[in-house]
This record gives sequence, C-alpha cells and structure tokens, in this order.
Amino acid sequence: MNDFQTLHSQSLPALSPDLVVNCRQGGRLQLVKISDRLAQLTGRAPAELRGLELDQALAGTVPPLGELAEESLNRDTALTDIRVRFAAAKEITLVADVRPAGLAEDYSGTLVHFLFRQPTPGRAETVPTFGGLIGDSAAIREVFRKIALYAPTGAAVVITGETGTGKELVARALHQGSERARGPFVPVNCSAISEELLESELFGHEKGAFTGALRTHKGRFERADGGTLFLDEIGDMPLHTQTRLLRVLEEKRVERVGSEQEFPVDVRIVCATNVPLEQAVGQNRFRADLYHRISVLRIHLPPLRQRSEDIPHLVSHFLRQFSDKYGRRVERLTNEALALLQSYLWPGNIRELRNVLERVYIETQSEVIGARAFAEWVRERQGFAPGDWGPETRQTTQPVAPPYPLTGDRLLLAAPTKTTFDAELLRSRTTGTSTRPADLSADDIRQAYRAAGGNLSAAARRLGVHRATLYRHLEKLGIARDELD
Repeated sequence: MNDFQTLHSQSLPALSPDLVVNCRQGGRLQLVKISDRLAQLTGRAPAELRGLELDQALAGTVPPLGELAEESLNRDTALTDIRVRFAAAKEITLVADVRPAGLAEDYSGTLVHFLFRQPTPGRAETVPTFGGLIGDSAAIREVFRKIALYAPTGAAVVITGETGTGKELVARALHQGSERARGPFVPVNCSAISEELLESELFGHEKGAFTGALRTHKGRFERADGGTLFLDEIGDMPLHTQTRLLRVLEEKRVERVGSEQEFPVDVRIVCATNVPLEQAVGQNRFRADLYHRISVLRIHLPPLRQRSEDIPHLVSHFLRQFSDKYGRRVERLTNEALALLQSYLWPGNIRELRNVLERVYIETQSEVIGARAFAEWVRERQGFAPGDWGPETRQTTQPVAPPYPLTGDRLLLAAPTKTTFDAELLRSRTTGTSTRPADLSADDIRQAYRAAGGNLSAAARRLGVHRATLYRHLEKLGIARDELD
C-alpha cells in the first residue's frame, strides 16, 4: 500500500484514475477499470473485478463508493478529499477525489473517475483559502472553482446566499482575479440607501439638481470606471432605478441626475442577493430584462450549517486574528466546544460565528477555550426557534436557500445537559418540540430510511446529520445497508 502517493486534489485531471465507473441508465454502476494497487485491497486480480457492479467489487466501504459517484454526477462537480475506509485489508483508510468524466465510448452511460491517495500521517491536510474565503468542504471548493473560472471573463455575475456567508469576499475575489484588478472595486448596498438617494449615489448628480445638491457629485459608476461595481442586495432596488440601471448597462454610458451630458463608463457588474430574483421577477418586483442582463453567471454561497466541517478551520482562522488584535494567544477550542458550535444552525452564518468567538475570546483568559465558556451564549440561543429571528424570516419572499432547513417548531440550539455542553442534534416531530442527542438509535435510522424511500442521503437529511455521520452510526450499531431494506 505504500505506492499510494500523497497527491494534491488539484492534480487530479493529469493523473490516471485508480477506478473508473460507468453509471448506466437505470442506476447500474459498473466497474470499468481498476488499478493494480487498488485491486490488491480486495485480494483479487483487476481482470476478475472489471464488469462487476461497483458495490459488489468493492463492498463495505464507508461511505459507499456508489453513493459518491452518484453525488458527483448529480451535482456535476468534483468531490475532493473524501476519506474512504475499506472493509478489507485491515480497515485501510484512503483519501478520494471523485469527478465526472463524460460519456462512455459506447454511450452506454456516464463515467466517473476515482483517484485515491494516503492521508498524510501526523499532519493535517492543507486548508484551501481563496480571496479571504476559508474551507475544505466540497461546497466551498466548488465556489473556489467558479471564482477561478469566472474571474477572467468580464461577464456579469450574480452571487446568491444568505446574509453573513461572505458574498462581498466573493465579489472582491472575482475582481482581484480579473484583468481589472488594478482598477477600483466600488461596493454599494442597494438596501442601505434610501430610494430618493440611490439614483444619485449610483449615477451622480449635478450641483443644484435637487434640494441639498450643493455640489457636483460623482456616482459609483463613474468611480468604478475601469474596475468592478459590486451591487449588494440588488433585489431590493426600486423599479424606477432598475430602469435607469438597465439603460446604463446596455449603452455603457451614464447621465448624472440633473445633467444633459452622458459619460462613457467601462464597468464590470457583480451583484449579490439573498432573495430569489426569479421569484421577484414573477411578482413584478424585478425587471425581467434586467434579470437576464445581470445573471449571465451565478455563484451560490452555501450557508454555514451546510458545511459544518469547515467550522474548525474558520475557528482557527478567527483565533489567529483575535490573537493579533488583542495581543494574547489562545491556541484552540476543545473538541467539546467545537462539537457544540457544529451543532448550531448559524442563522447569521460566518459573521455570527466570528462575533460569538470574539465574545468568548474576550471573556476567557486561558489558552484553551472549553465548551463551558459558551454557557451564557447557549442559554441565550436555546430558546429561539427559526421564526423568532425577526422580520427577515417572516417575509413572504423566501431567501435563496431556506434560512433554517427545519420546520418552525425546531430550535436553533438544544439546551445543554447538566453535566456537559456537548452538541445535541435537533429533529422535528409531528407534535410539539423535541430535542434528541447526537447518538442515533437503530429505530431512528430505520424510520428515517423508510420515510426517505430507501435513500441514505435523504435519511441523513431527515435526521439532521451529515451523510458521513449516519454511516458512522450504522457501523457503530452493526447495521448493514441490506438490513435496512
């Protein structure tokens, strides 16, 4: 097994895959190719394995290779740095990269490539960063990929995502990766400026154009000439301003309020929204022609609750920031404290995580922060339900992604027990509010599996846990997949 070299996932396209699977119509996953070194794990020759069903040839992996192949195809994206444990050969664990590879030569299905490598012993995997964004999850890696792909194009981009997910960081990364990087990056929050002043702020005004216009004012378009204009919360822009914006985008010329002269502008538009523009168009709150003009490319930022595996990396990053800011070193959080943070739904996303950590950092004088340091914060949060977080969650226009993927009777954070502040997973019941510890029972899993129609990924979502967490519970309880059926 020593010939499994440690390789960066970025090198995947240039490497020969260890495993090639043909995902045929009807859901059949056929093994097309397997490397000698991977076949050694099964104790069989590669020729014996070719043509077999994937789960038959490589049974007992956690997570199942077939589900990884289907997820990569369904999302049409690479899955990187997935730890896979093989049941054979003394429980060997390898790190996998999975990616779609196009149609099979005979057009019988779509190929998926697997590349395996050994985890680096005694050293954590390098955490990717991109333009201030930090994370190692498949969801955030897809954001990195799109930024690198879209930045040089100059096309308009719409960034979607909930408040606090880092949409402006993505916009700045797009600017820095473009040919306009030496030009200005000019942000404007369309919801933070009154309707009366927004046009003046965007397009500028001449002296005396209206009451209070005591001098000529350059608008954001003029200031962004040769660079990037970032229109944050564009879904809140008034219709009459949308009309003027569309004209500027089409003609590449701007006319100040109260002026009869137009100025040429060369600006790349990057927009952000936390409301679905498609729904706003259907409700006649957003112009369809402007929608088509600005949404050439799209990047969606996942909420923090959907990439909780990135929380330890974000925590380490923020602790380093606070150490520099306050001149006092805090090394880490305990495992119990990290588990507590990973159980929370984070309605404020990364912004809320940073603020919570700064509060606890200031209140704690030791070099290691334990779960008990979050006790007061837990008491504040445990009584809140998703609908209690203000008008944003009660508006008729739903955010791009649901603020909390739960029914209204589920809490954001479970109450801690008397003896520990370990995280509790929360799952809704048909009657009343209930909380349940993270240690799932066999009955819980079977009920969720049946309710999900035999789909383990959907069952995990019903249970409120990550798919990999569900696999670990199945293994701990000694339940095989066929026993669930």
